[in-house]
Amino acid sequence: MKDRRLFLRRSAAVVSGAVAAALVGRASAEPLAGEPWERVYGAGFTRYGQPSRFEQPVGRHFGQPYGELAPGSGAALSPIEALEGIITPNPVHFIRSHSGTPDIDPKAHRLYIHGLVDRPLRFSVDALLHYPRITRTYFLECSGNSSRALTPQPAQVPAGAMHGNISCAEWTGFPLRMLLEEAGVRPQAKWILAEGADSAHMSRSVPLEKALDDAVIALYQNGERLRPEQGYPLRLLLPGWEGNMSVKWLRRIKLTDEPTHTKDETSKYTDALPDGRALQFTFEMGVKSVITRPSSTMQLAERGFQEISGIAWSGAGRVRRVEVSTDGGKTWAEAALTGAERPRALVRFRYPWQWNGGTALLQSRAIDEKGNVQPVRRDWVARYAPDARFHNNSIVSWAVETDGRVKHVYA
Repeated sequence: MKDRRLFLRRSAAVVSGAVAAALVGRASAEPLAGEPWERVYGAGFTRYGQPSRFEQPVGRHFGQPYGELAPGSGAALSPIEALEGIITPNPVHFIRSHSGTPDIDPKAHRLYIHGLVDRPLRFSVDALLHYPRITRTYFLECSGNSSRALTPQPAQVPAGAMHGNISCAEWTGFPLRMLLEEAGVRPQAKWILAEGADSAHMSRSVPLEKALDDAVIALYQNGERLRPEQGYPLRLLLPGWEGNMSVKWLRRIKLTDEPTHTKDETSKYTDALPDGRALQFTFEMGVKSVITRPSSTMQLAERGFQEISGIAWSGAGRVRRVEVSTDGGKTWAEAALTGAERPRALVRFRYPWQWNGGTALLQSRAIDEKGNVQPVRRDWVARYAPDARFHNNSIVSWAVETDGRVKHVYA
């Protein structure tokens, strides 16, 4: 509430009465003549709602390294520059897939719990749908998000095409802990192996402590059953940890006494260091923010009031503060936040800005409840090897030129 009042006061100060009138137009004293759509009976109901035909279609940005040879391998990134609030609509939630989306018959699908348990169990999807449910709002981010912002030259593409491997949804399911306790965890068990039912059999090792803490077996997303691209009929969800570990199309969980070191956690999803070594099992996603409006490839239409807005998140918990700079980090001002009460969920930040037509360098930095601060790009780059491409949470910079064009720059 305090953040909202702060934003409104700043906005009121930035937008004078004359400017506001120019922005919204002056009300006419003449009676409304009535538009054509006011004179005819409207359209009927549809079984599944669609956007207005007057809205520019909003879609994901594709990253398909193998092209048409493997159209389901790669990523479809969320168009974060076109979205509002903190919830990502299901049709544009990002997708990361190694071998396409399997067409799974829920009547035939089974989930197995085995390994270091007292009672190996097998569950049908129907049986899992009868477990008592919880609903939580969490972000999901691929650890390869923002890797495109590590190229030698700044890419001039929309914000979502660089940083859109991030989404946030309301997930409904039940704690994984319920199934593990039903199976009976043996004392020597320290890890689980989660494996998917896609043709690549995507699999990751997860510490048992996380599995017994806040791990969720998700069945619904934003109120509807999971879509196939998001793991239908069920998926694992590990709040705040790299998205690759939230295994989709979950088919089995094996309890082990040590990590399994699968192909998906050794050949990739490790962090290369300058000395030739690599960090493995960097689970938690770092504190991060991105200004989504205005952002790369956009253009400011006119001088005057502009709202700087974007999203922030942290795998460590709640985002406590987001600061915005319009001069490349020389000075910072606190932005207003929406959603900061939710741990491991997106936060929407807003900051009123008066653009006078000069050049500007827009940046944002997030600070979470544990005191973690989003790093500047040069510090992040110095920490890792030149070919590192995971866990980039460094500050993003957008340059505004005198004609209003917004470009991606490194600063």
